[in-house]
Amino acid sequence: MNPLDAFDRILASLHRAALDDAHWPAATALIEEACGASGNVLVVGERSGGGMRFDFTRLLYRGEPRPDLAREYCDLYHPRDEGLPRLWERSVGQLVHVPDMYTEEELRTSPAYNEGWGRRHAEKGWITRLDCRDGLSVVWAVGNPVATGGWQPAALRLLASLLPHVRHSVRVRQALAGADAVGAGLTDLLDNRHLGVLHVDRRGRVVAGNAHALAVLRRGDGLFDEGGVLRASPAADDDRLQRLVGRALPGPGSGTPAGGSMTVRRGSGGGPLGLHVSPVGDGGADFGGRRVAALVLVVDPASRPRIDPEWVSAALGLTASEGRAAALLAEGRPVREIAAASGHRESYVRSLLKQIYKKEALPRR
Repeated sequence: MNPLDAFDRILASLHRAALDDAHWPAATALIEEACGASGNVLVVGERSGGGMRFDFTRLLYRGEPRPDLAREYCDLYHPRDEGLPRLWERSVGQLVHVPDMYTEEELRTSPAYNEGWGRRHAEKGWITRLDCRDGLSVVWAVGNPVATGGWQPAALRLLASLLPHVRHSVRVRQALAGADAVGAGLTDLLDNRHLGVLHVDRRGRVVAGNAHALAVLRRGDGLFDEGGVLRASPAADDDRLQRLVGRALPGPGSGTPAGGSMTVRRGSGGGPLGLHVSPVGDGGADFGGRRVAALVLVVDPASRPRIDPEWVSAALGLTASEGRAAALLAEGRPVREIAAASGHRESYVRSLLKQIYKKEALPRR
């Protein structure tokens, strides 16, 4: 497959994966085929020293999951991987050739490089970090080249151009998961109480919205609609919003729809709103009708669902401190927010969480 010709197909598949996790293996399989790579891995977690505290890992070969290989690396090689701390020294979104993270001596002697990466057929692959919000980092890597001639320049250009779209897919999945909306269809999402959802037609007009999103628009605090068109204030945020929606809804022959994310400041002084815009469906399939062409997710940090810590303590047999930490964790809060809310140090919160995992026989968060 020609890498440049494959871009549109991959992008459409990533958009589907953003709204339905079942499409992620197919999307990454297309990327592997187009770039000539053997496998890929996605890791999400919190940075911890030079490594990561893994919250999520997925390793695939041409769409087929290999949880055994992912688990083996996490358990055996990640704690002593000399190269991974050097990834944090690179710029966000920079593609790094895996061998470049190791010294000449380590390339010969490092078990993490020769066995950890080698057994996953990725010791000559590429890796990047794509930082997301809430203190989370996304690390994405592709495996070795399958062609005997090694990596081709066109394939590397394609990989670089796909990075913001991979990050966007992850952000949308996280937003949906945080609102307990994973797996919901377009209509089902409108019933969600913790996530603002707007359906937008191909001309940028709001077709429908759930109660949460419509309440945000009525308040007009940072986000509002004008003549049915989604707008933001101040003007600088509105310019960004119009460009973001415009990329998701290009006119005929104007390019491929692309998703994206941004924040909108609020005049009231509250925390900024998070917006995730994703194209929906085939832009040429509506024959000019007013169909849903983009999905706008509105994330208000102040509207996170609240969980009763006393109920958690009683249900799981935890102490009061453990129950409070577990409830805040279940609300989707990172360690630093749990520490701030409970008045404890982050190190103490981490120890509480370890106690909770042990009591509940959980391997990780």
